[in-house]
Amino acid sequence: MTKSPTPARILVVGGAGYIGSVCARVLADAGCELVVLDDLSTGHRGAVPGELVVGDVRDRALLRSIFADRQFDAVMHFAAKSIVGRSVTEPLPCIDTNVSGSIALLTEMLEAGVRNLVFSSTCAIYGTPKALPLTEDHPFAPVSPYGESKAMVERILELSRQQHGLRVSCLRYFNAAGATPDGQLGEAHHPETHLIPLAIEAALGKRPPLKLFGTDYPTRDGTCVRDYVHVLDLADAHWRGLQRLLEGDPGKAYNVGTGVGTTVREVLEAVGEAVGTPVPYAEADRRDGDPAELWADPSLIRQELGWTPKRTNIRDMVGDATRWVRSPRY
Repeated sequence: MTKSPTPARILVVGGAGYIGSVCARVLADAGCELVVLDDLSTGHRGAVPGELVVGDVRDRALLRSIFADRQFDAVMHFAAKSIVGRSVTEPLPCIDTNVSGSIALLTEMLEAGVRNLVFSSTCAIYGTPKALPLTEDHPFAPVSPYGESKAMVERILELSRQQHGLRVSCLRYFNAAGATPDGQLGEAHHPETHLIPLAIEAALGKRPPLKLFGTDYPTRDGTCVRDYVHVLDLADAHWRGLQRLLEGDPGKAYNVGTGVGTTVREVLEAVGEAVGTPVPYAEADRRDGDPAELWADPSLIRQELGWTPKRTNIRDMVGDATRWVRSPRY
């Protein structure tokens, strides 16, 4: 990664969270000037490089004052309620934060004349895949309010591209994993819902045995297949997307995944090797809405942004995550 030829001024919304904080550090290391906005409901002050403004993305007055005080070149938008299960039981808070917050942010940034946006989206907009690997032209068919909220925002952003000249790239993540190898940044969710940190904590005896949801899927070992992408590779995708927008490109939607599927049992095996103790687990029934297999076709982002994931081995991702879980900074 190269430094920005001129220091770009970036507002990173949700930059105290897992993916947002890693992206913020990559931007800072590249010479960008940053302001992070985060309400710290799931993020951590200790994860933020540089200036932090504590506040809600739905607070239009706060957003207006931030844009009035500074001249930003672009916005990166990570702020969201992202726990899928909670979005099913409590859909309105999820939609309020994810959709209303995005509308508030978009309105104020356009009013301030900021026309470049990198948006944190998700493969959950696709729902149960009609074909694999998933390409960007797969129809939206989300099966959760979380996925629906992200699809709504993508539609709103497309309208803003057409009507207001917004330059926007939507990065559709698959399964973010890992931590920074130096141990400075990693996952710290409360409650934790992601497989890899849950499995590591179970192997370390920090939580009860893991629940293995579904062992009778039509996959190579009966468990779900997912596409895991290292958080540093995700950050590199954001950097490349940002650079293209700043060069005047209108942007588009990109899948951000490795194109390689890993089963749950393979993840557990990698965790057991990293920790030195097998992951204790109990088999359980399938969860509603869990597709058997999900993995990306990342051809478009490779061709257009030159992005190639550098950390594709699940053991490397799990190794970084294990070092973080053993000694988290926050």
